[in-house]
Amino acid sequence: MDLFDTLLIPVLASTLRLSVPLIFTALAGLYAERSGVFDIGLEGKMLFGAFAAATAAAYTGSAWAGLGAAILTSVLISLLHGFASITQRGNQIISGVAINFIASGLTVLLGNAWFGQGGRTPQLPNTARFTEITLPFVDQIRPIPVIGPIYASVISGHNLLVYLALLAVPFTWWVLFRTRFGLRLRAVGENPGAVDTAGVSVAWLRYRALICGGILGGFAGTYLSIAQSAAFIREMSAGKGYIALAALVFAKWKPVNVLGACLLFGLLDAVSIQMQGKRLPVIGEVPVQFIQALPYVLTVILLAGFIGKAIPPKAGGVPYVKER
Repeated sequence: MDLFDTLLIPVLASTLRLSVPLIFTALAGLYAERSGVFDIGLEGKMLFGAFAAATAAAYTGSAWAGLGAAILTSVLISLLHGFASITQRGNQIISGVAINFIASGLTVLLGNAWFGQGGRTPQLPNTARFTEITLPFVDQIRPIPVIGPIYASVISGHNLLVYLALLAVPFTWWVLFRTRFGLRLRAVGENPGAVDTAGVSVAWLRYRALICGGILGGFAGTYLSIAQSAAFIREMSAGKGYIALAALVFAKWKPVNVLGACLLFGLLDAVSIQMQGKRLPVIGEVPVQFIQALPYVLTVILLAGFIGKAIPPKAGGVPYVKER
């Protein structure tokens, strides 16, 4: 029971917290790629969102203002990607990579210009952050063996965005598979010509998919800077956008599978954190660099050998040219 309380419970709680930005970002990519637009710029959207959230929260003292700023910024970046890849029919991969490079440099440049802290934003008080929420009856349930610690430390004690991330998964499934918009979105990713023949605008559908992804990217950035942390730090997304893309492929572009894949990658990250400073039999103390690289190494291994054939939407990455 000591091992359960001191090791398993902390790992499970960390898994949930570390999975949240991956869930939001992978779902953002799901909307875009299901519509036929590859969105490599997820990392940049998350980074822009994190910077906008921390900046707005620092100036206004409101976490909600930070969330609104992050969503607005991420949606604008999504529209920029849409203009380049949908309207101008540019290369979607190049557009996404460019967004990532712009986010990496511009957030640091603006942060240093506005706050003079080397690209950081000021430390935020709890009143300007999304803080932990204690669910009802925690004290009454906590003494119950097994169930109590799980409810008190794994289910309860997270900020609002954690619960919204979990709710976003069934909501996305409902949108994609139970609404007219979702049906058209999936169709435009497979056969845009048929959708166009039916009198539905392919470009507008894809723009709406990118807007949905921008909203979710704003949530991911907000979580990083004013929920999980209390400030923006340069490059704080730390490759999570790319991990989310890997999770999306691992999940084969299905919302429920996305949740499982993101939780798996979150678990790998949580275990790597728990292993830091630990001594293992024969090996001894594991180098910190190896621990930090472990989630990325295992990501490659999982993608290479455990998902089978992942088939993306047929029209993915191909600009649509309306037939005359």
